[in-house]
Amino acid sequence: MKGSEEKVKRSTFGVVFLTIFLDMVGFSVLFPLFPEMLEHYLAREARIGGGLVTDLVNFILSFSIVGEDSGSFRFETVIFGGALGSLYAILQFFFAPIWGRLSDKVGRRPVLLYTLGGTCLGYLLWIFAGDFWILVLSRILGGVASGNLSVATAAIADVTSRENRSKGMALVGIAFGLGFILGPALGGLSFYWQLASVSDEILSFTPFSSAALISLSLALVNLIWVWARFRETLSKENRSTEGRPKPAIFQLGRIENHAVRKTCLAYLFYMISFSGMEFTLTFLAVERFAYSPREIVNMFLLIGLTLIFAQGFFVRRFVGKMGERRMALWGIAIGTLAFLMISNSFNETTFFIALFLMSCGVALISPTLTSLTSLHSNESDQGFHLGVFRSSGSMARACGPLLAGLVYFTCGSVTAYTFGAIILLVPFLILRKVPQPSPSTSEKTA
Repeated sequence: MKGSEEKVKRSTFGVVFLTIFLDMVGFSVLFPLFPEMLEHYLAREARIGGGLVTDLVNFILSFSIVGEDSGSFRFETVIFGGALGSLYAILQFFFAPIWGRLSDKVGRRPVLLYTLGGTCLGYLLWIFAGDFWILVLSRILGGVASGNLSVATAAIADVTSRENRSKGMALVGIAFGLGFILGPALGGLSFYWQLASVSDEILSFTPFSSAALISLSLALVNLIWVWARFRETLSKENRSTEGRPKPAIFQLGRIENHAVRKTCLAYLFYMISFSGMEFTLTFLAVERFAYSPREIVNMFLLIGLTLIFAQGFFVRRFVGKMGERRMALWGIAIGTLAFLMISNSFNETTFFIALFLMSCGVALISPTLTSLTSLHSNESDQGFHLGVFRSSGSMARACGPLLAGLVYFTCGSVTAYTFGAIILLVPFLILRKVPQPSPSTSEKTA
C-alpha cells in the first residue's frame, strides 16, 4: 500500500512539474513579441482603414504624459504590452478560485483536463489571429482556462506531508524558473520562422503564428500527458461538500481563515512590486546599458538559473530548519535591498549583483508563501485557498506592469525601483502577523 502511494506521489510530481513548465513556456512565448505585434496590427489596420488596435493606441496616447520615447521603446508600446498581459491576468484573477473550488468538489484530474482543453483552444485561435480582436479573444479564452496552475499546486499539496510541503512547492518554483528561461527564448526565435504568407484576412496567419503553434503543441502534449499519466490525488472523503454562494468579485473577503487571508494579501503586494520589476527590467537594461536582444536573453538566463538553483538547493534543504514564515521574510528583505540596488545601479557589476540578489529573494518568497497558504488550509479548502492565492497574484500582474510602466515613463527608473522597494515593506509587515503553521496539526489559525 505504501509503495503504491509513493508511486502515485512520484507520478504526480512528474506530471505537475511538466504541466507548470509547459504552461509557463507557452504563456511567456508572447513576452518578446509585444513591440512587433503592435507594429504588425497597426500596419494592417492602416491598410484596411482602422480597427481595434488603432483605437486602443489612440486611447492610450490621449492619456500619455510623456511626449517622447524612452530609450528604444515608445510609451504606447509599453502600455500596449501591459494591457495585453493584464487582460489575461484579470481573467485569471476571477476564474482561478472558481476552478480551485470546483477541484475541491469533483477532484483535480477533471478540472486539469478542462482547463488544459480551454488553453489549447485559445492557442489555436491565436494561430489564425489575422485581426487583432481574434488575438484578444484567444487571450480571453486562455485567461478563463488558466486555473490549471492553482489546481496543479493543490495536487502537490494533496500528496505531500506538512513537513515536506515547502519542498514540493519548491519543485513548482523550479518548473516556473525553467519555463521563464525557455519561453521568451522560443518566442524570440519563432519570429524568424514564418508558417506561410501573411494576408489581411480576419482569419489568417501572422508573423506570430509560429509562436502560437509552439504554444499549442506544448499545450496538447500537456493535455495528453495529464490524461494518460495523472491519477486523482484528492480522495472522495476529503472532497468539499459545502455549498458556497456565487463567487464574489474579490475572493479574499470570503476566506474566514485569518492566516490564509493575510498570506494572500502579502502575496498580492509582493507580486505588484515583482511583476512591475519584471515588466520594466528590459527597458532599464536598454536605457542604461544599451543591451542587445542577445544580452537581454543572457540577463533572463541569469535570473532563471539563479531561481532554479536557489529553489532546488537552498529552499529544499533549509526550509525545514528556518520555517516558511521566516524564510519568506528573509526573501522580502533581500528583495527590498535588490530593488534599491537596481534603482542606483549604473554599472553592470552592481546591476548583476542586484539581479542575483533579486532572484534569490524571489526563490525564497514564492514557494514559502504558497506553502503557508496550503499549511494553514484544511484538505477540503486547499484548492479554493490556493485558487484565491493565485488569483491575488493575477490581480497584481494585471495592475503591477501598468503601474510600473506609468511610474517608469513619467518619473524615471530610479523612482520606479525605489517605489517598488517601498511597496515590498507592505508584505513584510503583513507576514510578521502570520503565525508559523504547526507541523503536527491540520486545524488552522482562524
